[in-house]
Amino acid sequence: MAGSTGWTEPATAGHAAAGDAQRRGSGQTPSEFLENPSQSSRLTAPFRKHVRPKKQHEIRRLGELVKKLSDLTGCTQVVDVGSGQGHLSRFMSLGLGLMVKSIEGDQRLVERAQRLDQELLQTLEKEEKRNPKVVQTGPRHPPHHVVRWVDPTTLCEELLLPLETSPQSRARLLLTGLHACGDLSVALLRHFCCCPEVVALASVGCCYMKLSDPGGYPLSQWVAGLPGYELPYRLREGACHALEEYAERLQKAGPSLRTHCYRAALETVIRCAQPELRRPGVQGIPRVHELKIEEYVQRGLQRVGLDPHLPLNVAALRAHQAQENRVVAFFSLALLLAPLVETLILLDRLLYLQEQGFHAELLPIFSPELSPRNLVLVATKGPLGEAFSLLETEDN
Repeated sequence: MAGSTGWTEPATAGHAAAGDAQRRGSGQTPSEFLENPSQSSRLTAPFRKHVRPKKQHEIRRLGELVKKLSDLTGCTQVVDVGSGQGHLSRFMSLGLGLMVKSIEGDQRLVERAQRLDQELLQTLEKEEKRNPKVVQTGPRHPPHHVVRWVDPTTLCEELLLPLETSPQSRARLLLTGLHACGDLSVALLRHFCCCPEVVALASVGCCYMKLSDPGGYPLSQWVAGLPGYELPYRLREGACHALEEYAERLQKAGPSLRTHCYRAALETVIRCAQPELRRPGVQGIPRVHELKIEEYVQRGLQRVGLDPHLPLNVAALRAHQAQENRVVAFFSLALLLAPLVETLILLDRLLYLQEQGFHAELLPIFSPELSPRNLVLVATKGPLGEAFSLLETEDN
């Protein structure tokens, strides 16, 4: 993990343990939010608009790392995969001067990103007129947005195409993804490995429960050779939860903890109604703690596509609700494994890169209090030496 071209078990394991210790937060508010908890002092006002504090912190830190990595590796173009509303792409292109292509599968998100691009460009132009001392050194290039789903199992040609405004016909690409969901992070790794145009990678993963099995984990030969390497859905899902935030919820002992018991009761009803439907996503039920358990179950059934008017055994549901404290205790114990499971998944990805002779590091760049998935996997085709450690340092 120290930028070596090959894999060596002791060095990798030792550095990983150190990295895992670094990932846990100090419990302190990042300095950029001391003056105003909703506005980063390290971002100018135009780049904070429409962006929540968590995302402000993330786009600034990852954007600055990508800029350094791009300069070190001589990249001519950054490709932001799974770019969403384009906040990271917008900061990298209009804030840091990088040539950026944004790839997103949701047409609606791309259309909103393009509107936000134009809004930001107009704001920056107005600021220049109000402050003549601000000198624009060259033309501004907003992100080039592409609507495209990236299949983790096949090569995405669009991802590799250079922009028309690129100064060179053959691009040197840097791939990045901010909390790219499930197999999308795996797709970034595979494109990095098999495409000579891609010379650098900065990937922050997320949604481990959506990884294909097999295909998304394990990737490395070493982890695949471990006895009992399998990670069932429950463990991968647990690795996506925020330990820091949940510890605060436990200390407050508020009614929001009831959600776990309600969701477990809903699962028993779902499996009786449709046994093949297991652990479907249930989102968008507001103020759960104010609902009766049967009301929650009815709304949950509707959200997973089942009949909300199914006959319910209310007495059985109330008996489940009486087990609320035991459910919270079980969830808390399971959550203690979250850092271990996430570390295994990320080390598997790092080893996958190192086994193929590439240079890779896991760097903690986000404050875990703000962004629990705070480790970025950085990889290059050529050695960077000590420069790897400089990537995570804060800009002045």
